[in-house]
Amino acid sequence: MSTPEDIAGLRKLKESEGLQNAWDQLKKCRQLLDDTQPLLKDPDPTMRSMATEEFNALNKEADQLVNATLPSLLLPPSSTAKMSALVELKAGVGGVESCLFLLDMLRMYQRYIAETSNWKITMVSVNIVEAGGARDALMEVEGEGAYDRLRWESGVHRVQRVPSTDASGRVHTSTVAVIVLPLADEKTSEAEPLYKMEDIKLEVMRASGAGGQHVNKTESAVRLTHIPTGITVAMQDERSQHQNRRRAFQVLHARLMDQKIIRDMAEKRAVKNNLVSGVDRSDKIRTYNYAQERVTDHRIGLTLRNLSSVIEGDGLGEFIDALQKNDDETTMEQMLQE
Repeated sequence: MSTPEDIAGLRKLKESEGLQNAWDQLKKCRQLLDDTQPLLKDPDPTMRSMATEEFNALNKEADQLVNATLPSLLLPPSSTAKMSALVELKAGVGGVESCLFLLDMLRMYQRYIAETSNWKITMVSVNIVEAGGARDALMEVEGEGAYDRLRWESGVHRVQRVPSTDASGRVHTSTVAVIVLPLADEKTSEAEPLYKMEDIKLEVMRASGAGGQHVNKTESAVRLTHIPTGITVAMQDERSQHQNRRRAFQVLHARLMDQKIIRDMAEKRAVKNNLVSGVDRSDKIRTYNYAQERVTDHRIGLTLRNLSSVIEGDGLGEFIDALQKNDDETTMEQMLQE
């Protein structure tokens, strides 16, 4: 029977496979480059042309391995690599326009996820307002790597545009706050408890709002308060108290896990010096300017002049890729300085 040490060793061996494969590929590339070098001076023009084309392709592959693939594999594995995500959106300043933009952002994320991954989306709650848009929304994104990919969206998103409700044509500035929380599976949550039940205040009440005959007749709504941190989670969108209770504990665990990750980041490196800290959720991280068809991410100074593509979900990946690359480079620099 395998011991925990055996299992840990096998896991480390599995994690190193990618590095070994990349190194083997680089050695093969270099050997082929050496073999192709003499052919660059071949007297036959056709052979010279073929050799030049092959040499350039091998050079490009070797550069990619040296400058991107191998450095990324040398980075320490993410402790949240296998986690799903909870994406929470909250309307900020701007009244109705903020609520309208919240729905635009929600659709942006849904399209991006649908087009670039096989993750499963579950809408936990959407608080629609009568004047238009939504005051807040909570979406579960289930799938390995969802949190690590989407975490760069945490922060305040600012939109500058003429609202459809404004007849004067004046540009309004509104904001939506996004918080991406790590979502562990139930087995992981049980194995790594982040709270004690005696620290939880549990309240049940009747659900409020539209919902037909079921609403207000049974005490199905649940509110949890984590006394040490003051974190409160209220859930009423499921049909039974049991379902609301399960979902509320799931969200509470995600918020506590998020706090733990932020604490760990602050302890391991000087977050305040990073271009992408991921810690201060009150910072405006991105501006969407409709008049200029421009989207700017203020953390890395990246501007894309294809707002429509970003809002449709297609262009969002360019920001996420750039932010991930920036973080990888920062981590590598810190490793070299240690």
